[in-house]
Amino acid sequence: MKKIVGLSFFILTSCFGQTKYGNPEVDPIAIQKNFMEWWTYQSNNIMLSSDFVALDSNSTEISKESFLKQLSDGTTIPIRLQSNDTVVYYKLFKIESNADSNIKPTISTSSIEEYEHYKMEGTQFPDFNFTDLNGITSTNQSTKNKIVVIKCWYIHCAACVKEFPDVNKLAARYSNRKDILFISLAEDAPQELKTFLAKKPLSYSVIPNMKIYMNETLHLNAFPTHFIINKEGKIAKVLMNYESLEAALEIESRK
Repeated sequence: MKKIVGLSFFILTSCFGQTKYGNPEVDPIAIQKNFMEWWTYQSNNIMLSSDFVALDSNSTEISKESFLKQLSDGTTIPIRLQSNDTVVYYKLFKIESNADSNIKPTISTSSIEEYEHYKMEGTQFPDFNFTDLNGITSTNQSTKNKIVVIKCWYIHCAACVKEFPDVNKLAARYSNRKDILFISLAEDAPQELKTFLAKKPLSYSVIPNMKIYMNETLHLNAFPTHFIINKEGKIAKVLMNYESLEAALEIESRK
């Protein structure tokens, strides 16, 4: 009887993807049945821009690049594994045939963006000569030996504006760090921005008329997008939300 119980437990945990790295923190099959449940989990628990140990569906360690490539084909979802280790482990799980039909295109689209952002890490940030609404100019040379945090947005982007209170708090948290600059690139014209920001303040230095630069030089397709540029002028991280930005800046600020 004990052997049967033990065997049953092994089969059950194997179905849920137990590995030597730990069990999935949620049931990878059940989470796929409802889009909003999956999306809430994905948004709150999975940070693909962060540094993590990547595992394929067979629990084999793979590179982050391979992990993101596999995700982008829309056949798998990432689940974090439970672990007492400080290292974060993400594993790929197959999207089930009865999964909510909205999951596949959503994970594919977001993963393609994450992969493109990942490829930018370590590359030199493009040349710039930004003049903000107060007439202050920033260039590659003037920001040398400083960490530059860049927020890309536009007035009618609801998600961009929604995070204003959070990014303002972030800027305030690092206000005593003279080696960290907060700059925002906006698509909109100066007067439009001044009128808008009078009602919804942004603590960043705001650069107007940046639509062409963001589209043609930075090749952005989604907003908001955040860049962290290290003290050597290279792109440390490209991020799609405040939560990822906060975590990444904390790491970069300690270097």
